[in-house]
Amino acid sequence: MQLLLYLLRYNHKTIKRDDILDSLWEINDYFTGRSLDVFISRLRKYFQHDPEIKIQSLRGIGFEVDFPM
Repeated sequence: MQLLLYLLRYNHKTIKRDDILDSLWEINDYFTGRSLDVFISRLRKYFQHDPEIKIQSLRGIGFEVDFPM
C-alpha cells in the first residue's frame, strides 16, 4: 500500500529506485531491491486491464508512473 501511495505522489514523474528504497524500506541492499521488483510486478499485474495506468521501468534509473487523475 505504501508503495502505491508513493507512486501516486510522484505521478507523471521519474522516480529513482534508490529514493523509493530509502523512503519505504530505509535500506538499500540486493534483497530489498528484489522485493521492490516483486511489488512493482504485482502492481503491474493488478492494473494490467486498465490501459491508461502505466508503470514503466527506466533501466539504471528507476520508474515512471502514469495514473490518470
